Amino acid sequence: MKAGPHRAGWLIIRKIMNDIVYVSEEGLANLKQELETRRKVTRMEIAARILAAKELGDLSENFEYHVAKEDQAQNESRIIEIEDMIRNAKLVEKKSGGSIGLGSTFTVKSGGVERQFQMVGATEADPLSGKISNDSPIGVGFIGKEKGDEVEVNVPSGVVKYKIVSVE
Repeated sequence: MKAGPHRAGWLIIRKIMNDIVYVSEEGLANLKQELETRRKVTRMEIAARILAAKELGDLSENFEYHVAKEDQAQNESRIIEIEDMIRNAKLVEKKSGGSIGLGSTFTVKSGGVERQFQMVGATEADPLSGKISNDSPIGVGFIGKEKGDEVEVNVPSGVVKYKIVSVE
């Protein structure tokens, strides 16, 4: 089989995806649940939509069929992505005290306002709920720091100064 541009691009994506994925036990359980749902529920729902769309006739102009096939491709792509993440997962245990690292929960103060963060891997990052990625600019700024340290983080709006109040 000849490798066309689409196939070559896929190989590059697969190579990139073989990186270690840092994840908590909760994050790994969530990935496994999403994988199970996509395999057993989403696949069946999409297959039913494809079958119903085929019964409508002419597939060349059948919008429902094309949308369902696109959804099927996206679901299968996400299944492969999750399988890779699970295969390359490295569990991060909750850390307490000492310096900030993956799994640490810590409190910082900036401009008189205290905020709590948890350092997580990129797949679990959710800045609005205080889960920051170790790869993000703010995460990189906090890695290895300890209680009492002051940290300056470059963000798009400028430099933000934080004082680490506690590391749990």
